[in-house]
Amino acid sequence: MNEKIVTKDSNGNVLAEGDSVLLTKDLKVKGFNKDLKRGTLIKNIRLTSDPGEIEGKVEGSMLVVKTMYLKKK
Repeated sequence: MNEKIVTKDSNGNVLAEGDSVLLTKDLKVKGFNKDLKRGTLIKNIRLTSDPGEIEGKVEGSMLVVKTMYLKKK
């Protein structure tokens, strides 16, 4: 059983390595000096083993963000 994991954004669009995404909601991040605002662009994302999460760099920090708060740019 070698099934490929498909990661989708909040609108159902398939996400791929290197895509850019926008936040659809203001998010509080633990250990981060300020909140991430709606519309913040996360470039060059990396997929994780969990289809409900992606990794991306925001203001120099690597964060893991739930895909339910993202939309593909």
